[in-house]
Amino acid sequence: MTPAGERASQWDDTYATRGAQEVSWFQPEPTVSLEIVRELEVDPSTPVIDVGGGASVLVDRLLSAGFDDITVLDISEVALATARNRTGEIERVTWLQEDVLAWKPGRRYGLWHDRAAFHFLTTPHDRDAYVNTMSCALRPGGFVVVATFAGDGPEYCSGLPVARYTADDLVAVLGPRFCPRLTRREEHTTPAGVLQPFTWVAGTFSPPSSG
Repeated sequence: MTPAGERASQWDDTYATRGAQEVSWFQPEPTVSLEIVRELEVDPSTPVIDVGGGASVLVDRLLSAGFDDITVLDISEVALATARNRTGEIERVTWLQEDVLAWKPGRRYGLWHDRAAFHFLTTPHDRDAYVNTMSCALRPGGFVVVATFAGDGPEYCSGLPVARYTADDLVAVLGPRFCPRLTRREEHTTPAGVLQPFTWVAGTFSPPSSG
């Protein structure tokens, strides 16, 4: 099995065994995500991609807010099926079972959202691949919203090591083309009642320099 296949199998097993509402990153309402989207004044006509969105209810809430072009990308087919079964098959949502590190975007989006996927990338190679994919997927000046475990967050999640970030660290690792507009700290409580601090950064991603 390829590394991507192994990762997909692991996350499928996690969702199948624990259930979408018992994984540590589950939240009944994506409050901070929606607050940041409003603060950035993202127009509902903007094409959105939720990276690592899995079974999240963010897609439901964006649909209710009038967004009409949403893509949910996740490596786990089980997670995607959970959300797809919940929302139903509707034309405004595209479901992509892909590894973000190997995915080749076929179009451009105006908003890249990622809550709790990036911190699983613990090597410079994987982080560079992620940023390159983001660059290929975004329109020039497109919005970026990324959340990871904070510097005082857990060192492991679902048995895997994670990278932890301050806001400055996260801005730096997203590279010089990322132009931050706001940062935030979130105290997320898991379904088991454990407190997990998150770091959020949001801004725009500039086009490559012509020189």
